[in-house]
Formats: sequence, C-alpha cells, structure tokens
Amino acid sequence: MPRPAPLPDWPWPAVMAHRCGGALAPENTLAGLRVCRNLGCGGVEFDVMLTRDGTPILMHDETLPRTTNGEGRVLDHGDAWLWTLDAGIRHHVSFAGEPIPRFVQAIERCRALDLAANVEIKPCGGHERRTGEVVARLARQGWEGAVVPPLLSSFSVDALRAAADAAPGLPRGWLTDRVPADWQGIAQDLGVIAIHTNSLHLTETQAAGIKAAGLRLAVYTENDPQHARLLRNWGVDTIITDRPDLIRA
Repeated sequence: MPRPAPLPDWPWPAVMAHRCGGALAPENTLAGLRVCRNLGCGGVEFDVMLTRDGTPILMHDETLPRTTNGEGRVLDHGDAWLWTLDAGIRHHVSFAGEPIPRFVQAIERCRALDLAANVEIKPCGGHERRTGEVVARLARQGWEGAVVPPLLSSFSVDALRAAADAAPGLPRGWLTDRVPADWQGIAQDLGVIAIHTNSLHLTETQAAGIKAAGLRLAVYTENDPQHARLLRNWGVDTIITDRPDLIRA
C-alpha cells in the first residue's frame, strides 16, 4: 500500500497530551483540549470510536463506567442517551457535566485552539473497517486546508487499511505495543509514515533501525522526564504523555 506524499518535515509537536488532557483533565473531552492549550501544549492524542448510530465520538473504552456515569457498552445505546452522560465527573467534581464529544466537535476545537492532533482510530470489535472509513473521511473534511494535517493511527490493521482507502492523502501511524521483528515489512505493507509504540518496550537499537528506514517514531505513554529525554536522544519524534506539563519542561 503506498504511503501518503511525504511531508516537508515532521509537523507534529515533540510532546502531545494523551487522550486530550492526560492526567490533568477528563480524558477524551473538550475540556481536556482547553486544559492542554492553557498549558501551552501544541498537540493532543485522542481516541475515536463509533456509536450504535454510527456517530464517531471521543472514547477509549468499549464500555462506559470508567470514564462516564453510564453503564454498559457504547454500542448498547443510541446517541440521544449517550449525549446525556457526564464524561467529567469521574475525573473530578470540577469537571461535572462535561459531555461526551462528537469527533466533529473535537476537530473544530482543535482547529480553533491551533492544536495538532493524533487521531487514534479505536474500533469496537467487529467494526474495524467501518470505523476506519468514517474517521478518515471526517478527518479529511474537517482538516481540509489545515497547515498541519491530522495523523491517523490505530492498532487495527484493518482500520488503517480502510482509512487509507477513504483518505489516501492523510498520514498514518501504526500502533504496536512492542515492535515486532518484522516491523519493516508490516509498516511498508500498511503504507504508514510512523510507528507508534510503548515507551517501556522500545530499545535504542529498534529506534535506530526505524529511523534509518525513513520512518518516524512516536511513543506512549511516557510520564518520566528523564526517560523522555533519553527517548528524544534516541531519535523519538513525539512523546505522548499523561503529564504534558512535566514532559514539556
């Protein structure tokens, strides 16, 4: 699968906030975007999945209780009920009443706040291709004309393939917990420009090989400033963190 046209440089910031706000705001919310901008953070990572009605929303888990006051699975409920949920109260009472955001709302807010975005395609089981298609299509439309495009990423190869078909011009990154021995062939087959991997498992040798192959490298979820500095010395392009306040400094 061919890669998107190469960008003149890696336009995404060296530090991006994990799930919009990391540990500093309720995850995957518009409030998190606001907190990040107030901290001077230039970019965010967040997850997008589809509701039962096919609407892309910011959500990491397939189930609701961890981050909202709802019960059951995302796919068990229609949009009208999901919009009544509180996605902020689990983080802190000061965020009570924060709603689950639609993907289109997050796009608008990112552009208004001048935040670069790494959009993780997070499909519910069995909805990989459909989620990849919908997310990529909306991302292409929402960031049309933007200086810095969204970077689409996913653990799901089916979602990445569907995203490439729906929006071949958008850059993509392949998410993997550990970099496997055959990483180069997989990355080439998927047509990605970057590998995103767990910072705990990445080795200096792997980092050097990925960069030597002409790929970019992002890591998650790194919250230790000393280790972050080491990773940057290895050539890591972007560090995704729960503590953008510490890592940026």
